[in-house]
Amino acid sequence: MGEAHMPETEETVEAFLDFLRAVEGLSRHTLAAYGRDLAKVGARLAEAGCELPSASLEALRTVLFAAEHIEKPATRARWLAACRRYYQFLQNQGWRTDNPAQGLKPPSSAHRLPRVLSEAAVEALLNAPDTATALGLRDRAMLEVLYASGLRVSELVGLTLSQVRLAEGLVTTIGKGSKERWVPLGEVAQMWLEHYLQQGRPQLLAGRLSEAVFVTQRHGPMTRQMAWYMITRYARQLGLPPVSPHGLRHAFATHLVNHGADLRVVQMLLGHAAITTTQIYTHVARERLQQLHARHHPRG
Repeated sequence: MGEAHMPETEETVEAFLDFLRAVEGLSRHTLAAYGRDLAKVGARLAEAGCELPSASLEALRTVLFAAEHIEKPATRARWLAACRRYYQFLQNQGWRTDNPAQGLKPPSSAHRLPRVLSEAAVEALLNAPDTATALGLRDRAMLEVLYASGLRVSELVGLTLSQVRLAEGLVTTIGKGSKERWVPLGEVAQMWLEHYLQQGRPQLLAGRLSEAVFVTQRHGPMTRQMAWYMITRYARQLGLPPVSPHGLRHAFATHLVNHGADLRVVQMLLGHAAITTTQIYTHVARERLQQLHARHHPRG
């Protein structure tokens, strides 16, 4: 059976993204990332005189290896992953009989975590906001919830009142792939969130209505950019290395593993679809075992 007529590049990419949106329920941020990666690969292929939909294995290999000294291994691995799914979609549509990206191996790159904040540094960060003000109460509640739950920043700022179960100490969130999960808050985060909802939030809203848990002085919901700026500002004030919301998520997972949490539990809390994603934290467990061995074994 031969290939069906191949549409133009833009049409195939648009159809692919529509498929990911409709069938797999990927978020708009993930879809945008797929679109950007395919656009970059397509632009490099065009420079080599090839079109993205009809590219050969050799053309893809040339483009990805040509970027070896320009792009990080993680970036090229992401490009390859996007291409594999894209060409698999073209195969399923009958527009290609092969998947040229399937024959390529991702660039080797050690799984490295960003520098993990110590527990003392996290404690200092959590204590940084001035909780005598409504904004300070909001910031303290956001930091506490982020560190206690390991939520993604988009999940944090997207929280609505209906997703918070204060009496039970839980929040529910919709993560990647539109999957719902329940996450415990812990007593301290629960206390600060309740304090903010009762005092800080009403002051910020000034009588206006909103479903968003975390709001601004302009009465609207917080954004990912605002949350990032808030965290980096406090870190800078404390003289800490650059800290992002994702850095607190890493600290959450690392500190859990340090204190003996099972990787499967951490996987569920982080909302990772596969345990392989969570296994980047196994190095933490290994280091902890080595430290315990050195501290307690008579020949350590």
